[in-house]
Amino acid sequence: MNIHKLLIYITATAVSTYLIRMIPLVAIQKKIQNRFFRSFLFYVPYAVLASMIMPAVFYAAGDLRASAVGFATAMIFAYCEKNIVTVACASCIAAFAALLFL
Repeated sequence: MNIHKLLIYITATAVSTYLIRMIPLVAIQKKIQNRFFRSFLFYVPYAVLASMIMPAVFYAAGDLRASAVGFATAMIFAYCEKNIVTVACASCIAAFAALLFL
């Protein structure tokens, strides 16, 4: 790939990312009053993050059963309100142990 095409791709990506973030900021000047729309905007980042992470969760360990064990462990620790480092470490250890024993 030559440098000219690469610069065009980078510029197109930068412009599209910039427009996606700037158009709502410029178009909506006053505070949003609608409760439904405000709650929708509040939960969008969590929904997007979950939709990006969930497919990778079940294929990360290479074995569906081990990944499911790691996921279940993470859900239990998160439900018990452990911090994120504890949840991540426990789920990784559980998935690794499941890979060894399953």
